[in-house]
Amino acid sequence: MNVLELSEQEIVRRQSLQELRNMGIDPYPAAEFPTNAYSTDIKAEFNEDEKREVVIAGRLMGRRVMGKASFAEIQDSKGRIQVYITRDELCPNENKDLYNVVFKKLLDIGDFIGIKGYVFKTQMGEISVHAEELTVLSKSLKPLPVVKYKDGVAYDKFDDPELRYRRRYVDLVVNDGVKETFQKRATVLRTMRRFFDDAGYTEVETPTLQTIAGGASARPFITHFNALNTEMYMRIATELYLKRLIVGGFEGVYEIGKNFRNEGMDRFHNPEFTCMELYVQYKDYNWMMNFTEKLIEKICTEVNGKPEVQVGDNIISFKAPFRRLPILDAIKEKTGFDLYGKSEEEIRNIAVNELKLEGIDSSFGKGKLIDEIFGEFCEGTFIQPTFIIDYPVEMSPLTKMHRSKPGLTERFELMVNGKELANAYSELNDPIDQEERFKEQMRLADNGDDEAMVIDQDFLRALQYGMPPTSGIGIGIDRLVMLMTGQEYIQEVLLFPQMKPEAKMPQSSIKEWAEIGVPEEWVYVLRKCGFNLIQNIKEEKAQGLQQKLGEVNKKYKLGYDKPSVDEIQQWIDKAQ
Repeated sequence: MNVLELSEQEIVRRQSLQELRNMGIDPYPAAEFPTNAYSTDIKAEFNEDEKREVVIAGRLMGRRVMGKASFAEIQDSKGRIQVYITRDELCPNENKDLYNVVFKKLLDIGDFIGIKGYVFKTQMGEISVHAEELTVLSKSLKPLPVVKYKDGVAYDKFDDPELRYRRRYVDLVVNDGVKETFQKRATVLRTMRRFFDDAGYTEVETPTLQTIAGGASARPFITHFNALNTEMYMRIATELYLKRLIVGGFEGVYEIGKNFRNEGMDRFHNPEFTCMELYVQYKDYNWMMNFTEKLIEKICTEVNGKPEVQVGDNIISFKAPFRRLPILDAIKEKTGFDLYGKSEEEIRNIAVNELKLEGIDSSFGKGKLIDEIFGEFCEGTFIQPTFIIDYPVEMSPLTKMHRSKPGLTERFELMVNGKELANAYSELNDPIDQEERFKEQMRLADNGDDEAMVIDQDFLRALQYGMPPTSGIGIGIDRLVMLMTGQEYIQEVLLFPQMKPEAKMPQSSIKEWAEIGVPEEWVYVLRKCGFNLIQNIKEEKAQGLQQKLGEVNKKYKLGYDKPSVDEIQQWIDKAQ
């Protein structure tokens, strides 16, 4: 990277880096630095009656230099703590450079340092570490955004969502509460695994690359497998492979992993998302509802210390039991239309002419029509946890028929805060019925439904060997974490959410500048002066441009031979 592509602060930091090396200090040492305490523990365990020796390390996040004594603030993985540094204790010998040069001049906010010393309480009552030794552990070359306050107004806050998500590593350092969200996410996953393991179920891993994108209705990502010379799909669900394992004799299996759906992005959707799927033999959807509400209540209690959480203006209680409501009853409750026994055309007429739904066309089968009506008029109204149950068969190609309600299936979706959190079935284990359901999906695909399922012949073959009665569930981990942490945007619970490519300032290339006679070293000087495109210099006067280039050459001590006015005029003429 050319030095002129750096900011003023970055240039100064690189100069400090070199000065440290000139002093014989390695700014990136390889040796272990064995710490023995964290900031939060030091404060919690402070005892005025004993002198506790500690070794801590972290980022330098603040500094107040007061002559021969200074205060610094160190941020480790758990929090921040104040450090008191005096010149003569840090440098007991005649050479005072570690304090006067390294600490006061060459260290910057964001640098990692190690401190060895003892714990004490200042006259202001703040528990701090009195430094006896200081070690440079890592030099930061880019400045962190540091919030400044004036008259109660915050400046330089790092709060732009796109920057925060794109540079999560900075967001985690400077914004309070961000790391806590992801620590809570870890608690959600840890609690879920423990709950399943205690029940005797086995965590497994299934293929991410699949020859058939099955187990859900969604558009897949497609890639090419060179070794096999075939098209492959990023999985949209783990369902069909997990059911194969139930056929193979596992009592219960679960997988927590990434799924990929080539669809839209918004506050609730990311094309790469984490999902948990669980399948247990000899169970049905009634058992799964009971199991699920206990699981969710347990997770909420572990994360928040109680079975409720505030999301926006709503306080959501996960105390079991949850309400159970048939989907067609929910539609009738919210729209006034009873869809029981209605044909596809009758439902289409209600959707288009009565409910005025837009975007409905002939490719929409009965299941998708009902799904559209529910999504538009019902889904967003269920704030407290509600099991929406007994879906029409057209909406549930992998679900067992309802034991007492013709045309319906034993399926539920758990709705919380207006969105689906979980989807579960009494699983279809009749291979002949399953094949007919797949064929119906293919009919929908032929009619233009690009989210319809494809027939998985190997899965059908597995069912023909016999699958015991089974219940299965899928839970969206990202949405679950949103609920448990009170976040309203999925990007807040994804460490690195998908982002559009970072916008780059348009620039004429080195080759293009060379074509009008500009040497490479002067291209960077021109850019530093604000001339990113060749056409930017068209209106410049040669003498004025020479002066601008000379100022940069002098300021950064580049030592370049200044081009003549005639040479610069030739650049301008060729740029016309």
